[in-house]
Amino acid sequence: VLIAVAGIALALFLAAVWLVLAILKSPKIAARFFQRRRKDRGYQALSRGLIALGTGNAKLARRHGLDADKLLRDEPAAKLLLAQTAQLAGRDAEARDRFEGMLSSPDTKALGLHGLFIEAERQNEPVAARHYAEEANKEMPGLEWAGKAVLGYQAVASHWEEALATLERNYNAKMLDKKTFRRHKAVILTALAQKLEDHDPDRAFAKAKEAHGLALDLVPAAVIAARLATRRNEVRKASKIVEATWRLSPHPDLAEAYAHVRTGDSAVDRLKRVKSLAALRANTTVGAMSVARAAMDAREFEEARSQLKPVLRSEPIRGAFLMMAELEEAEHGDK
Repeated sequence: VLIAVAGIALALFLAAVWLVLAILKSPKIAARFFQRRRKDRGYQALSRGLIALGTGNAKLARRHGLDADKLLRDEPAAKLLLAQTAQLAGRDAEARDRFEGMLSSPDTKALGLHGLFIEAERQNEPVAARHYAEEANKEMPGLEWAGKAVLGYQAVASHWEEALATLERNYNAKMLDKKTFRRHKAVILTALAQKLEDHDPDRAFAKAKEAHGLALDLVPAAVIAARLATRRNEVRKASKIVEATWRLSPHPDLAEAYAHVRTGDSAVDRLKRVKSLAALRANTTVGAMSVARAAMDAREFEEARSQLKPVLRSEPIRGAFLMMAELEEAEHGDK
């Protein structure tokens, strides 16, 4: 009996202790309950706001965004929702203020810079847009939008050296594949060579050759490289450059460069050279018209006519008709 009484007493004691501890802990339990409830309401408001934003309902999205921001306090998603809602509603000043407010926190700085970049582009403010893109690219390397935007603005400004460095960074960050990288690099190197051609021809030649090696079918690279090789009296090298590109992409500019790889040649010599180039890709419209042009320069009118007639039959393009008219005027004075 004593053992049973002792057991009951112990159980009552433990129950009393549990009750006292529960009472002492109840404020914390209640606080946690209300905190969880507040968060649930906040995320529910955030979810509804995002749905409203997606459907284009700026007014409803703003209402839910304000609720979410109030309930969740420093939640980045709620701040982004409000900023994008302001953008959607056309409240540009508010959108900028909200995005600028994100710059002070490492968690939201990228969001803020991207939002300010979008705003600057919408307002046609390229200097500001470039600044925000460069800041984002510097702070967070690997951001695709920032890397591509910086490259685009550098290209528009003809800052080719900087563009090359940016392209290399974008490639190292795996923003583009190797094939695209080689093509873009060739285009930038060609533009740089064109910029350097008059005041630094040796460096321009090196850049143009590199571009030609990266993209054999890139006509401007081949033309500049061949022209600079001709200036260096490297006739064979100039010819090889043009021939390699012509086989892939016949173009009148290539024919013009090829005709003049040797300075001082007569018009007849140039005609012979262009005919040999055209033969590398037989039966092309570009080849026929290039030979016709060289023949007219050499006053070989029958040769020019024999090249143009098949073009007019098979591919009656405007340029061929104009050249035929030019031929009639040159040979017969018939306007």
